[in-house]
Amino acid sequence: MRRIAFLITLVLASSGLFAQMPAVNQAKPGQVPNLGHVFGKIVDSAGKPLSDVSVILMQAKLDPSTKKSKEIFLKGMSTKANGEFNFEELPVMPPIKLKITATGFKAIEQTISFMPAGVQARPQTTTPLAGGMPGFQGGGAPSFDKDLGKIKLETDVAQLSNVTITATKPLVRLDADKKVFNVEKNIVSAGGTALDVMKNVPSVNVDIDGNVTLRNAAPQVYVDGRPTTLTLDQIPADAIESVEVITNPSAKYDASGGGAGILNIVLKKNRKTGYNGNVRAGVDKRGGLNGGGDFNLREGKVNFSAALMVNQMKGRTTGTTDRLNLQDSPQTSVFQENLNKTNGGFGFGKIGLDYFITNKTTLSVSGFKVHGEFKPWESISITTDSLYNSGKVAANSDRLSTGSRTFNGQGLVLGMKHLFAKEGEEWTADMNYFTGRNNGVSNYATNYYSGNSSQVYDKEVQQVLSGGNDKNFVIQTDYTKPLGNGAKFEMGLRAALRSRVNNNNTYLQDNSGQFVLVPSATSNYKNNDNVYAAYATYSGNLKDFGYKLGLRAESSNYSGELTNTGEQFKNTYPVSLFPSVFLTQKLASNQQLQLSYSRRINRPNFFQLIPFVDYTDKLNITKGNPGLVPEFTQSFELSYLKTFKGNNSLLGSLYYKRTDNLITRYLDKQTNPLTGTEDLINTYINANWSYSAGAELTAQNYLTKWWDISTNLNVYNSQIKADSNTQAALWSWFGKFNSNFKLPSDFTMQLTATYQSKTNLPVNSNQGMMGPPFGQAQSSSQGYISSSWGVDLAVKKTFLPSKALSLTLSINDIFRTRVQNQYSYSNYFIQHYNRLRDPQMIRLNLAYRFGKIDMSLFKRKNMKAEQGAGESMQQQ
Repeated sequence: MRRIAFLITLVLASSGLFAQMPAVNQAKPGQVPNLGHVFGKIVDSAGKPLSDVSVILMQAKLDPSTKKSKEIFLKGMSTKANGEFNFEELPVMPPIKLKITATGFKAIEQTISFMPAGVQARPQTTTPLAGGMPGFQGGGAPSFDKDLGKIKLETDVAQLSNVTITATKPLVRLDADKKVFNVEKNIVSAGGTALDVMKNVPSVNVDIDGNVTLRNAAPQVYVDGRPTTLTLDQIPADAIESVEVITNPSAKYDASGGGAGILNIVLKKNRKTGYNGNVRAGVDKRGGLNGGGDFNLREGKVNFSAALMVNQMKGRTTGTTDRLNLQDSPQTSVFQENLNKTNGGFGFGKIGLDYFITNKTTLSVSGFKVHGEFKPWESISITTDSLYNSGKVAANSDRLSTGSRTFNGQGLVLGMKHLFAKEGEEWTADMNYFTGRNNGVSNYATNYYSGNSSQVYDKEVQQVLSGGNDKNFVIQTDYTKPLGNGAKFEMGLRAALRSRVNNNNTYLQDNSGQFVLVPSATSNYKNNDNVYAAYATYSGNLKDFGYKLGLRAESSNYSGELTNTGEQFKNTYPVSLFPSVFLTQKLASNQQLQLSYSRRINRPNFFQLIPFVDYTDKLNITKGNPGLVPEFTQSFELSYLKTFKGNNSLLGSLYYKRTDNLITRYLDKQTNPLTGTEDLINTYINANWSYSAGAELTAQNYLTKWWDISTNLNVYNSQIKADSNTQAALWSWFGKFNSNFKLPSDFTMQLTATYQSKTNLPVNSNQGMMGPPFGQAQSSSQGYISSSWGVDLAVKKTFLPSKALSLTLSINDIFRTRVQNQYSYSNYFIQHYNRLRDPQMIRLNLAYRFGKIDMSLFKRKNMKAEQGAGESMQQQ
């Protein structure tokens, strides 16, 4: 309670800071009301909308000290993805100056006047003045709404090395339905993977095993708007431009994945005319190397891009486990120490081509390749003893695990986008194909010692040969139709087809040194699952009130076979409906409210369903449950967005989620065919229900020209109800703080801190390839995780007049405090364990960017050749 009281104090203090920020001016007696409204769209010379263009408004004011007129900042923003900008509640007198700047384009200045010639403002009165608008006198009526239409920017032919950056993307863009975090300038994660990026994204928590949770539940991970089978540690941090956090997806998105929401990773894209790119290299404190580069070429109707990155890993994890076995006679205590080392690395390559057929039609094709090789190593020492002198049991053993794993994946994406004559009407179609193959060898050598001596009385050697492949094919089409007066209709079709083959052959070494297959501990299967979907949404506006209603229909089926036994399984899920409702109300002074509702589903996968006991790792034995049914989640969220002067912003949310038939892990006891003893088995059950409710605040503050901060705070309560075990309701909170400093001599610094209070175990999503020892992936209703915190720091120095060369030094978990302490219990045991992974990891990275923005580069002999028109393909 003291921590919650402290949290409330912080929130109130933050509110006090916001209260001191000037709000948009309200009309006072004797003043002219702020009625001005300016809007427009920024495009390039080919008519393509330009996003993230800096648009600011300046106004002349009298300086009281000098008695001279000077321009002061009024408002500013960056254009949206469609190139649009919009300013409201502007003073109508005196005239305003509009300034537009963007990298690679000539700046534009334009004077805007709301008042016709001869019209003068006079103090507001309670009745209209004769012969004119209320509050004004003179000639014709003023025009308070200024539609500037399409403003074309001309390319500024210059070397990239001489370009001065005048507008950068905001670190955080807060929308009512999602939060967009620009991470390409995140220097803490330089040289790392997407997992390192997620550690710095508000609302997202990453545990020691790399499991990602969003509001204490596992989200779906998308790449460029589509689900992916890549894991986060297979995506380089340097390839990521932004991360979109979608906490309550609409009917347009897949209904599968449960109620945790979506993390959409947006990869970097570059379509500047000319050529440009960068190269980089780095090293960490253990000698792990990383490097790569990307290149982009745009001329006329063709845009080509390529990227190549490599990342070497040398991870270390230490931990202990202390378990009390309650059903042993007498009760026994088991203490374990473990050391994990993972050496390996991966390479990531991608190429893409966009062809602008006409001003309205674009074709895109891209492909990528991932290759990874890893050599995991683990040493475990285990001591077993009873709690009583009578019937004392004493045993010591150690297990050494070695092996190798390889992964090869490749994907192909085809896309088409067509714009119709009517503004906003468009049709897109795309196809995504991915295939991956993995192979592995794992060796487990266990020595058993006599009592407390070092004499080995028995030895067991186990080998597991694994392999498999994964194929995913997704085809989707979407259509958008504007209906006038701000209304819009959207519809789409989608089919996702997936097949998987997985083989795990377990062998035991006999007395002659030969490995003998153990059929009862061998798991070979193949399966197919297909999901078909259609959706429609309708959105519109009634003055300041907006709405978006959607309905999605999905059906699915799966079939599978245990190839080593011939057993077959299949199931067909009927069509289910998933509605979504979004209601938005714009308020005065740049404020906005949104109420949303959605229904989602999480279907059990084949691995969770097959009733086969997997003894591949006898310290983490698993079994499926063919009786599982899908879980359904209903989510409600109320959001408030306020934008202050200087792009300071605050987003607050209240949310409630209830899941029926929650799929969660559970512990059971069965006979182990390898040893003939009773062992704990990790299986799956449908819990009765679960809920999560909480409040979240996300703030972005630009305190000075050289210092900005972002703060995220999530206070929540959660509980799981199961027939056999009910999780106690627990209040918890999670906080994340990010601070960026622009220092003298071209230095920048970034400080990130996180805190997670004591919290219930999140639902295990079975994301990892190797479960932790002793069945630590318990049911979510069987324990909690203790509080933890950590601090990361990075410093960057740029060189050369163009700032094209940069050197970054970063250190993660400075104080070695990100220790995961977990308490779990069941009818069979009580267990404490803790682990620490890669503390105080230091990385040094060097990067250099190059290029030339030149409209005449590689130009055809016809100097009037078209210079690339048409909308670029935008992943949804």
